[in-house]
Amino acid sequence: MTQATPPRLGEDNRALQTLQREYARGTHIEPHVHAWAQVLYAVQGVMWVEIEHEALVVPPQRAVWLPAGLSHSIKMMSAVRMRNLYLRPHDVAELSQHGEVFEVSPLLRQLIVVMAEEGDQRSEAYCEAAYRLIVLELLGAKRSALRIALPTGADRRLETVCRAVIGNPTQDISLEHYAEHAGASVRTLSRLFQQELGMGFAEWRRQVQLAVATSRLSEGHAINAIARSLGYLPSSFSDMFRRELGAAPAAYVPPAGGADS
Repeated sequence: MTQATPPRLGEDNRALQTLQREYARGTHIEPHVHAWAQVLYAVQGVMWVEIEHEALVVPPQRAVWLPAGLSHSIKMMSAVRMRNLYLRPHDVAELSQHGEVFEVSPLLRQLIVVMAEEGDQRSEAYCEAAYRLIVLELLGAKRSALRIALPTGADRRLETVCRAVIGNPTQDISLEHYAEHAGASVRTLSRLFQQELGMGFAEWRRQVQLAVATSRLSEGHAINAIARSLGYLPSSFSDMFRRELGAAPAAYVPPAGGADS
């Protein structure tokens, strides 16, 4: 796995700082914090972001809001073209003080891209207007409920099982199998899932499956292939997806031309 250095922000008086970088699949950025609030966004590719004992899978249709001082790490699940915004904390005090995934509107996407790629070429008046509009778009953005609770690390056995499921969240592997390899009984693991993650094993694994599925859909993978890779018949997968997220898998497929068009 390739390691990347977290970006450092300048110490200037601008209300908005930006970042544009390209990362290869598998690149990992270790946990770090910023003194500024952050909009973490990729115009292409899928990111796995870990914050506050939660994992967020972030395709190009979504971004992550990170308040100042929040520790986060990032893994690139595919090649990523990152375009980030950094905002002064006192300018966005009305926004959430917790990390959140939100949907990126076409207008917000364009504002992020223009400011990250061309902000230093724009007039001061343009940048001020864009900044105010970005904050308004962030305030009105629809939040996503798709997030994965992560173990605290207090119990090695639970940590082992969770990481194994994240690596391969197929229905074809039973809890009994995980229990045997983790050195714990099924009863013990079931209790640990409820105590630490607030849900049973099957429900938690569905969260992982949905996160992985939405990321693969955003990259253009076929729905049937995704279903089978997760151990479902295509019809059963679509039923589960619709039941959990309120929409069919096709709703998460990017339009013709892709997210970067």
